Amino acid sequence: MNNIKIKNDAGLLALTLRLVVGWTYFSAFWRRTVLADKLDPEVAGYIGEKFNHFLPNALGIKPIIQYLVENPDLLWLNMVIFTIIEGIVGLLIMFGLFTRLMSVAVFGLAMGILLGSGWIGTTCLDEWQIGILGIAAGFVLFLTGSGKYSVDNYWIKNNFAISKKKWFAWFGSGILPIKDRIFPKVVLIGSIFIFGMTLMTNQVFHGGVWGTLHNKSVKPKIELTAAKMEANTLSFDLYRTEGVDVYGAWIINIELSDPKGQAVLNYTPEALAAIDPANIENYYVAKVKPGKHSLIAPLGAKANIRLNSPKLNELSSGTYTLKLTDISGAFWEINLQK
Repeated sequence: MNNIKIKNDAGLLALTLRLVVGWTYFSAFWRRTVLADKLDPEVAGYIGEKFNHFLPNALGIKPIIQYLVENPDLLWLNMVIFTIIEGIVGLLIMFGLFTRLMSVAVFGLAMGILLGSGWIGTTCLDEWQIGILGIAAGFVLFLTGSGKYSVDNYWIKNNFAISKKKWFAWFGSGILPIKDRIFPKVVLIGSIFIFGMTLMTNQVFHGGVWGTLHNKSVKPKIELTAAKMEANTLSFDLYRTEGVDVYGAWIINIELSDPKGQAVLNYTPEALAAIDPANIENYYVAKVKPGKHSLIAPLGAKANIRLNSPKLNELSSGTYTLKLTDISGAFWEINLQK
């Protein structure tokens, strides 16, 4: 009988899932603090900039992300707290300590990843898969708890006082105090909810259920707004909303054309690389900045660009066209009045 109980111990059967999910979250803490310093805002690879990449197409939680990236000190604090939580949750899940409480945390962390960055992924819808599988894993681990080879089980087996508390079955492991006739409905409702979330986000982010497939991580896209000319200054807002998250769009040409389509102002790669950083006002932690041969715009970066030229004073009234060209050949235009 004991052998039969062990074989049918759901918590034991979920051991591989528990270890892999636990390491997935603990490794985030390990990478950012031990293998590399990704919590320093002044160092390349700062986790806050990656968080900024989520902003353009986040679902539901965009206002929270925007508020944080507009307040760098608060963003840094939240990134530190978030990293510590991931480390604790991952470690405790692997050890099987307060498994069900940690599974709820896994569910919440995965939901944040899904809603924030589920649209990012150049080849395999990377962030969407991580998020939705994390949600499913969190739900399964809540149902199973952890069996043999866990701290929860050790406490239960050795009759520790904490394991006899009424709340322990909800926060740790053991048999969930849900009536047998209700339990299948709980599993079914939870599964249908998560499957519905899977289909909904797959469709919203990628068109993966019906219609035309799309991937917002493949080609760069820049939104131009607030373009105007005053005296000898041309200014506009540049916002990078799509494209690969691991490197920026490289703007190699900025051109202003008159109503007849003739170029009246032209910034070459060399001129863009020489732009005074003081003429770039960044709104978020991901920063638009001059590079070696272009103007670099990371994913999620938004900035006001000011270009000064005495030629602007000589222009007559009319509708002008501002055009930005990426190294890929993609370009974006906006009309403005003089």
